[in-house]
Amino acid sequence: MSKMKVHQLTKVFGKQPELALKLLAEGRTKEQIYKQTGQSIGVNQVSFEVEEGEIFVIMGLSGSGKSTLIRLCNRLIDPTSGSIEIDGEEIVAMKATALREVRRKKLGMVFQNFALFPQRTVRENVEFGLEIQQVPPGLRQEKAREALALVGLTEWENAYPDQLSGGMRQRVGLARALANNPDILLMDEAFSALDPLIRKDMQDELLELQMTMKKTILFITHDLHEALRLGDRIAFMKDGQIIQIGRPEEILADPADEFVRKFVEDADLSRVLVAENVMKRAEAITPDKGARVALQLMMDNGVSSLYVVDKKRTLLGLITAYDVSLAISTGDSLEAIMKTDLPTVSPDARLHSLFPMMADLHVPIAVVGEQQRLLGVIVKGAVLGGLVGKVNVQEHQRAEVMSDGRRA
Repeated sequence: MSKMKVHQLTKVFGKQPELALKLLAEGRTKEQIYKQTGQSIGVNQVSFEVEEGEIFVIMGLSGSGKSTLIRLCNRLIDPTSGSIEIDGEEIVAMKATALREVRRKKLGMVFQNFALFPQRTVRENVEFGLEIQQVPPGLRQEKAREALALVGLTEWENAYPDQLSGGMRQRVGLARALANNPDILLMDEAFSALDPLIRKDMQDELLELQMTMKKTILFITHDLHEALRLGDRIAFMKDGQIIQIGRPEEILADPADEFVRKFVEDADLSRVLVAENVMKRAEAITPDKGARVALQLMMDNGVSSLYVVDKKRTLLGLITAYDVSLAISTGDSLEAIMKTDLPTVSPDARLHSLFPMMADLHVPIAVVGEQQRLLGVIVKGAVLGGLVGKVNVQEHQRAEVMSDGRRA
């Protein structure tokens, strides 16, 4: 469900915006229009939708138009043309009174430069937006304390900004945005002014908060690794235009053009790709089939082990060719010889988190979903292939496993 829809949004800076729009419609470039008219195109016919509860990252270099775009989204800057819908309500033509209500109830903003009042305590800074809305003192103090608890600053409510570290001051800014319980958080280079280690801590904190808050977040950054780490989807901007939108793994696997390709070529794929991206088909058998059928299935598929699953594809265990050979002579059942203490991961586990596990294992790693349903298997070769770019995520198909070992 779309929380925010932006359609053909354009911002022209200058005294002749209509002329610039006409030239854009004729296909002129940003540079050509500036040279001919002196009008600067800040945002050029941008369209995208943000789903409820997702972190949508807008990524671009300085001057790409990303900060202008986020200010258009809450009308700190008025667009020259285009539309912005929040919960289906168009806000571009909205009058001042109605717009103030939307900003108060649905939008929260976190800036790069903290924007704290030095003469106010931490709690008083968090209360500021509620104070502007004339929320009674008792209620706004309660809401401020709840927001401070969310960001781990309860014990600092009576401190002043100059007593806090940079990361703590940014958490105060985040708490202030959260105090009003907005549906949508707009975060403009929110962590860019922080030292690298503090920045990573803030990213971790945002992701942890998002697990419980489920806010819709529009996040602006120029840092690729931050975008890949935070974004459910990423929009790449260049010269005021969006040139690609997709999930992090899609963008890495299939860059839209040379600009995006060069941008992402040094990305750490192990922190972006997940188990589902590299898992392979898992050969499986139900325990009633017996040892001879299991050995034949291994020979037919050229494997030395099989997973044992029930009729609902729930993972029960693993059998090896050696153990099956012994079972044929002893008459043991598959249930009697299968190993049940198996390494498993969820389909959304990041590849880098699998490295310690893989270093100590001599068997594949099973990928399981809800109720331990077997989805696929990860082998070292597949992981290495993914890290050198051999995984085409768009063509990847989840490996469903039938009880007789065939793909569903």
